[in-house]
Amino acid sequence: MITGSMVALVTPMEADGAVDFDRLDALVEWHIAEGTAAIVAVGTTGESATLTAEEHCAVMKRVIDVTAGRIPVIAGTGSNSTREAIEFTRAARDQGADACLLVTPYYNKPTQEGLYQHHLAIAEAVSLPQILYNVPGRTACDMLPETVARLAELDDVIAIKEATGDINRTLEILELCGSKLVVYSGDDATAVDLILNGAKGTISVTANIVPAANAAVCSAAMAGRADEARRLNEPLMSLHNGLFVEANPIPVKWALAEMGRIGPGIRLPLTTLSGQYHEAVRSAMRLAGVE
Repeated sequence: MITGSMVALVTPMEADGAVDFDRLDALVEWHIAEGTAAIVAVGTTGESATLTAEEHCAVMKRVIDVTAGRIPVIAGTGSNSTREAIEFTRAARDQGADACLLVTPYYNKPTQEGLYQHHLAIAEAVSLPQILYNVPGRTACDMLPETVARLAELDDVIAIKEATGDINRTLEILELCGSKLVVYSGDDATAVDLILNGAKGTISVTANIVPAANAAVCSAAMAGRADEARRLNEPLMSLHNGLFVEANPIPVKWALAEMGRIGPGIRLPLTTLSGQYHEAVRSAMRLAGVE
């Protein structure tokens, strides 16, 4: 089981939008040194929506190769096309990923039966542990707890990243699935509460900026040390919120560029962080101990 603070890693880019593999290597090494439990490559934060298929596979492979088995790598292989999701998942398996993260198909609004059949088709085509990813605020598609429970019966479906931020939703999934499925938080602002209520970690945007601090928060929460977890999390709350003043990953990439860890590149239709939010994000970084 993968537990703890897992980073939804950004994809560093040059000013012209070209993938910066050297900076990517450095980020991977930094996260391993800082105690990040696992790396999610090419998820939403990794700009999966704007990478070409070739780049998508190349970034997955680079993260897997550089990590070299030191911590698990979860490859983002979701798509609104089941066939494409199978292709990405097959590539991730062949490259040596430990698991895949599959966002609910976006834009085309499948039914609950369509969601079940989508994941069933992937599981039948590729033997690789699947982590479901429910983020209806971005996908216009909500995987209901009953569907999650159906999918938990599949051997390859091992977990869900639940990004609604709804504690009651998480409790319902845990009640329906029991030990058949692990729940991860996909919402930094509510991650501590979700972990204290049974989630096994978080797939985090904030961890891009403060990996060691986020790991410490998760460790305390998973050990049931609620007061300590909340105390450690308090300085990070402004960052949890500040990294979403514009669409993710706009603020987090700007913050990492300010830290000198990546270049300024981001791909259209995303643009760099609007000037009106610079001081808010800087302030959140200072509160979190980032100078």
